Amino acid sequence: MSVVVYNTLSRRKEPFQPLKEGTARIYCCGVTVYDYCHLGHARCYIVWDTVRRYLQWRGYSVLYVQNFTDIDDKILNRARKEGTTMEAISQRFIKAYHEDMARLNILEADEYTYATHTIDGIKRLISELENKGYAYAAGGDVYYKVREFVGYGKLSGRKLDDMQAGASGRMGSEFKKQDPFDFALWKGAKPEEPSWESPWGPGRPGWHIECSAMVRDRMGDTIDIHMGGGDLTFPHHENEIAQSEAATGQPLSQYWMHNGMVNVNGEKMSKSLGNFTTIRQLLDAEDGLHPMALRLFLSQAQYRKPVDFTADAIASATKSWQTLKEGLLFGYNHGKHLGWADSVTLDRASDPVQRFQAAMDDDFNTPEAVAVLFELAKELRRQGNLLVHEGKTDTDSNQLQQQWHTLVCLAQVLGIEATPEEATPTDDGPSEAEISALIEQRVAAKKSKDFALADRIRDKLTAQGITLIDKPGGVTEWHR
Repeated sequence: MSVVVYNTLSRRKEPFQPLKEGTARIYCCGVTVYDYCHLGHARCYIVWDTVRRYLQWRGYSVLYVQNFTDIDDKILNRARKEGTTMEAISQRFIKAYHEDMARLNILEADEYTYATHTIDGIKRLISELENKGYAYAAGGDVYYKVREFVGYGKLSGRKLDDMQAGASGRMGSEFKKQDPFDFALWKGAKPEEPSWESPWGPGRPGWHIECSAMVRDRMGDTIDIHMGGGDLTFPHHENEIAQSEAATGQPLSQYWMHNGMVNVNGEKMSKSLGNFTTIRQLLDAEDGLHPMALRLFLSQAQYRKPVDFTADAIASATKSWQTLKEGLLFGYNHGKHLGWADSVTLDRASDPVQRFQAAMDDDFNTPEAVAVLFELAKELRRQGNLLVHEGKTDTDSNQLQQQWHTLVCLAQVLGIEATPEEATPTDDGPSEAEISALIEQRVAAKKSKDFALADRIRDKLTAQGITLIDKPGGVTEWHR
């Protein structure tokens, strides 16, 4: 079975058939670097990180390119407000972006591209559009002729005639546009703003042309997948298609993928509503969400659907993460006691792996994939409880090792991991002789009815990773 992808362009699921067999060339629309990343960014980049990881797990050689928009009105406004430069603002928030993504276990892109590093490619693309009659200069600006591109609206499903009434009021004598739908490819320089020399005079690029040029410069005329947030479908991605395909005569991307938006308590997240939350605020709060709990929460939602952050949702995500984490740490906590030595390989023909793959092949159905993880984690947690309370499991040790390895491998495909450092310490602690001596002291304390001392001895051993199991007849067994 092949991977099936929902293509926004065709509005249906399609088998993934890349331009070159066994490869996947992916461009992901990145952030405009004027502020810290928010929950919407977390959702977006966790989703696309998961898609990338899964395609790699399925054997594809993936080239994953992501851009930074580092010249924009919002960046310039913040620079003016803080009395600094566009470059200083951009660099600060690019650094913050990388820090936030690392905490969420999001892999770095194979290549990052920057609008300010692609100025020559942008000017070249604008010149081509102008020469082909798709663009015109007007008083230092350059605009794209939307009506010249026959396929305009094919991605979003919008029609110019239906939008006419809303657009007509934007055209007045102060506008240089020939048509209210035309959009800027190049903006003439304004006082005290960064600018670059061009055939149309000093200025800077418009937002949409930046991505078209960055894709072309790094990846060629046509790529396999272009992805981004659902809010970018129109106008940004629609305009990218119009620009790129008018210039090259080739499809910009074979597949277009968009993730759903984030709401907070049922409302769209926005600063005006006071519900704007950055990744840092969510993770660093006194009772902050664990980064893996956030990944798990978002993986439990279908990527194209909206998600709603509520207090109940965050509490549920934390509880779910604790369950999954216990399963992921099972081998670190109990593997040595169970006699595990050699590593095992993933059995791709096993039922859990087959069900996980079937789910993910179906347009990256992470909710179904997560359900497989929970089945494995809950069984491992049950076995761990048996070890703690009875000193043995009711499943063969080799089978448990295979189950744990399967859980760890499949969870990594979703970017969800628990580190050995989070496990109960087992290598350090008292020797067997010291443990036996403490158990004897505890038995003596219980005989003399000094139960407080007996409890203190148990607590001391527990803190050192030693579990005591009291058996009938006054016998006490233990394990690390």
